[in-house]
Amino acid sequence: MNARNDSELNATRNPTTVEPKSEREVVVRRTFNAPARIVFQAWTTPALFKQWWIPKSAPCSLLSYDADIRTGGGYRLVFSVDGTKTMAFFGKYIEVTPHSRIVWTNDESGEDGAVTTVTLEEKGDKTLLVLHELYRTKEARDAGLASGAYDGMEETFGQLDEVLVTLGAKGGAS
Repeated sequence: MNARNDSELNATRNPTTVEPKSEREVVVRRTFNAPARIVFQAWTTPALFKQWWIPKSAPCSLLSYDADIRTGGGYRLVFSVDGTKTMAFFGKYIEVTPHSRIVWTNDESGEDGAVTTVTLEEKGDKTLLVLHELYRTKEARDAGLASGAYDGMEETFGQLDEVLVTLGAKGGAS
């Protein structure tokens, strides 16, 4: 029975796609087996966000996450890298529209920082999440791609699937 359940799960797994869209843009897409309100809750509740944002295979961990998740609010994430140094990411929320849209700046890179937009579109009992990053220059986008920043997105969103199941989403992992 477990083999059957595993094959059914793999047959319904939703892929994560990462695609450079222009010289300054990268778009990540994933469908989740959960309503938009639950996906939004997992993005906007710091205790939940901390459970899924960093891939477990990554050589870093999330030490702290402070956020005022509202239009005009800000955030700061502090990571431990290889247990030897810390790194911070921070910015401001430009737009927070419950259950459908979150837009924020990535200010740690100064003038090269991207603006990230996450949109959630309900499609029946699933939600299409589109993460769009708009960089100020082609060079900044290329540096983001080369850094491996997008390499862990499949694992990260798989971890989000696990959190969504704990929040009552139907259908198990995506």
